[in-house]
Amino acid sequence: MTLYDYLDSGNGYKIRLLLAQLERAYRWVELDILSGATRTAEFLAKNPNGSIPTLELDDGTFLAESNAILWYLAEGTRFIPGDALARARVLQWMFFEQYSHEPYVATPRFIVKHLPADSARRAELPARLKQGRAALAVMEGHLAAHRFFVAERYSIADIALYAYTHLAHEGGLELEPYAQVRAWIARVQEEPGYVPLTRRP
Repeated sequence: MTLYDYLDSGNGYKIRLLLAQLERAYRWVELDILSGATRTAEFLAKNPNGSIPTLELDDGTFLAESNAILWYLAEGTRFIPGDALARARVLQWMFFEQYSHEPYVATPRFIVKHLPADSARRAELPARLKQGRAALAVMEGHLAAHRFFVAERYSIADIALYAYTHLAHEGGLELEPYAQVRAWIARVQEEPGYVPLTRRP
């Protein structure tokens, strides 16, 4: 398999973390998203949406969208529960991550870390950070009664939410008020095979 990715991407990191924990071998190709490397004709032929991560399977098939890739790779492993309701709960949290979490936790980080100080997009930060705090509050409430997000065990729901949550402070979302979230982050980091975002494959 070949993973097209960008080292600082939390969405790409989801896949790298799962692959490390699955002990799966793969080829890693880094594309600089800031210089337009995913907008070339060559890459758009692989993923017309021009986004990373994109996974190329052994037969030449391409799969995009981080949470879809997580589900594909985790199918039949300990990272997805076997029970139908628990599987749906995993999807529930993964949809939450993409709709209610990622735009308000990951996007502020991108604006702060990768765009110039005079970028017009900085005007988005107050509203996005407010929504980010709301997402963290939902997580905090759930984790007050649960060690992990689904079935009291580590799953791809945790990987999906962990990727940008543990970096939230880089976008201006401090985690100090969220004790349960911080304890969960520590638990994720204790899982076998854990690797940090900054480790190159």
